[in-house]
Amino acid sequence: MTPARFRECLLHIRWTPINIASALQCELSWIEALEGGNEEVPAGLAAWLETLAKAHEALPAPATYRGKTSRH
Repeated sequence: MTPARFRECLLHIRWTPINIASALQCELSWIEALEGGNEEVPAGLAAWLETLAKAHEALPAPATYRGKTSRH
């Protein structure tokens, strides 16, 4: 997985580097190294991200809830 595809997958699943570091319980610096191409994305992680990104592409958030506000 290229660094560009790594970033693209994160965009599709609406995760920041902090979100994925939290999900993986790993160091943010490692995620930043993956993003920057300084570390290779492990095959298992790449496959997982591709699956998540494809699911988000296929099933976007429902538009019917846009603009709703919560009422307490």
